[in-house]
Amino acid sequence: MAARERTAAPGDGGVTQADRRARSRAALLEATARGISRVGYGNLVLEEVAAEAGYTRGALYHQFRDKEALVLATIEWVHDTWYAEVGSVFDEDLPPAEALVELARRHAVYCRRDIARLMVMLRVEFASRDHPVGDAVRAQVAELVERVRRLIMAGRRDGTIPPGPPAIVLAAAFLAAIEGVVIALAGRVGEDAELAQRVALGLLSAAAADLRGSGRRTVGSTTPAAHRTISAQPMSPMEESRSPVASRRPVERSGVT
Repeated sequence: MAARERTAAPGDGGVTQADRRARSRAALLEATARGISRVGYGNLVLEEVAAEAGYTRGALYHQFRDKEALVLATIEWVHDTWYAEVGSVFDEDLPPAEALVELARRHAVYCRRDIARLMVMLRVEFASRDHPVGDAVRAQVAELVERVRRLIMAGRRDGTIPPGPPAIVLAAAFLAAIEGVVIALAGRVGEDAELAQRVALGLLSAAAADLRGSGRRTVGSTTPAAHRTISAQPMSPMEESRSPVASRRPVERSGVT
């Protein structure tokens, strides 16, 4: 049996070689995610990634054999962070429509991080290329679309999400619409999450009129739980001042009547 990794010297707080390796790996993965979010895969320079993480190029190659291996590991790392912060909603005890609207809110919050555009950048860059990185991205997107599809089907079964386009089509549109909102509203904290929820609710409400006469409560009904999810989110004073329903007083804007 191999000896357990031990600290190299006393007085270092009991940090093992394995601890240091994990710490450097995490720093390199996060720096890679930031780099791809800014410049994409093709323009990513490993020396710059290592320097941003606080390590040498040699330290990077000690853990990853090449750029492709580093980026594949980074895709997996971003997947894990997204599911910890956003995708955990799939495992919570929420009605399907509420879960989807909450997913939109959490995704908007997650996308305020400087690593969040990695998947968008890679999807565009590898859209029509046969490449391991593109394959990994497409597999993760397919997994997410499938999980959203299942929630849509569950909502349609219990009558809270109305019928409409095929669930797989609606799931893909749902995710694309939310992504578009958070990209367009980058830097507008509060408005990004609120509008992502509204877009999600709008898509889920499509064709609700078909069920309004049936007595079943749907996402498009007068007071569905998903609507309450939006209104229940607390707003900061800054967000409240921007909200179109926060005040009925006219707001003076330079050059706008």
